[in-house]
Amino acid sequence: MRSKKIIYTIIALALFNSACKKALDLEQQGVYTSDNYFRNEKDAVNAVSGIYSLLEEEDYIGHAETTFDTPSDDYWRSGDHGEDEGIENLTYDASNAAIRYPWKWRYEEINRSTNCIINIPKITAISEAVKNRSMGEAYFLRAFGYWRLMVIHGDVPIITDEDYSKQNFNVPKSSIEEVRKQIEADLLKAVDLLPESYGSADRGRVSKGTALGLLTKLYMYWEKLPQAIATGQKVIANSNYALAANYRDNFTRANESSTELLFSIQAVQNVVQNDFTIYYIPRAWGGYGFSQPLQGLSNEFEANDPRKQATLLTVGDQVDLGDGNGLTTFTADLSATGFAFKKYAVFNTAAAGGGVDHTFAVPLMRSADIYLLVAEALIRTQGAGAGDAIINQIRRRASTALPPVVGAGMKELIHERRVELAGEDQRHQDLMRWDKAKIIDIAAIYNLSVSKAPIDQNKTITFVRPKNYYFPIPQVEIDKSKGVLVQNPNF
Repeated sequence: MRSKKIIYTIIALALFNSACKKALDLEQQGVYTSDNYFRNEKDAVNAVSGIYSLLEEEDYIGHAETTFDTPSDDYWRSGDHGEDEGIENLTYDASNAAIRYPWKWRYEEINRSTNCIINIPKITAISEAVKNRSMGEAYFLRAFGYWRLMVIHGDVPIITDEDYSKQNFNVPKSSIEEVRKQIEADLLKAVDLLPESYGSADRGRVSKGTALGLLTKLYMYWEKLPQAIATGQKVIANSNYALAANYRDNFTRANESSTELLFSIQAVQNVVQNDFTIYYIPRAWGGYGFSQPLQGLSNEFEANDPRKQATLLTVGDQVDLGDGNGLTTFTADLSATGFAFKKYAVFNTAAAGGGVDHTFAVPLMRSADIYLLVAEALIRTQGAGAGDAIINQIRRRASTALPPVVGAGMKELIHERRVELAGEDQRHQDLMRWDKAKIIDIAAIYNLSVSKAPIDQNKTITFVRPKNYYFPIPQVEIDKSKGVLVQNPNF
């Protein structure tokens, strides 16, 4: 975890005397710390932007966090990372590198957010609107850091404002109940402080709807279903968070102005690279070819559902790579499963030479996710059919050719979440939520033939309850704590 003290240092360039090979001493020209940095509105905005910048980190949201959906029956890991194989097959332990990578970035997000929460209120040269917005952003982003920690690990350390001020980062774990309360408290503050929407100059900033959306998800994972309904309905009822008219537009450059994107990774071609998409694109097309969809996911789509074509590339499909050679055909040698995610195969067709489009905003949370969580909560509290109206909004947006559901229960809801959110890193956590509630049998699902890649057909996946509901704390963090951190049970 990161100390608050040095934000950045500006240093004069040193010249070397090549004859005597003696370096001149560096002269420090200026130092900013948390105590003297936060002077005006620009400093507040820049400090908050520094929190957002972490989302592009390859070992954080930029890619590493997607690894935790690898055990799901939506896609095969592919690639040459042995640590991903351990996650997918549920044979990982606390030394697994994929478990270690994002830990520090989650706490970096939490610490940068706390730095803003402590210091922005001290600024006097700032408008009330920007101060409130900046504080709301910091509260949301801190909550998001804890959210990822809670979803992946369960019990984790909470760094209080006092801990941060005293630079006391070696603290014991808090219970998952305490972590949920911490997330809830931050999100409720964010809801109060954030604006409902932004102008184009502030595209990508989190809004009131973003905070309400994550709060809805928190309540679902907390099994507080009535609260999830009440909170999620505020998203559904607000036109600022309306579903995009076209499902496909959520996964193209058209999503830049989409009301449906509650939270996304923003990037700019050749300036701030977004590594997320490159992992999904076949190697021959400039990507890494990871996360290849499975037959079971393909089978899940109804015959007349256009979301399948928007989500998956199958053998024979054609794509414009922007390389000036017209359409390129997706062939069997590009994937070990026969599929790739078209959702993330976005190419820069406007530039000479084409290549992967890094300006594409990658959705991290869409309104459709919140719609379906509310529908689920209605079904589970009021019975089959209670979520029909909401599910049918999602289906009508996909295609008017899809028949409406009538009397939909959890089977229909589970289907709708899978096809709507395929490849968006929800499936494994969804299945674990439903397994805990005894709605499905996750162990049986993961051993279906269509849930595995062709080369893994002889493998048996053993899901151990409750061990595999959460991942272990990285062993390196346990070691560094010198006894303060205690490993999760069964590891």
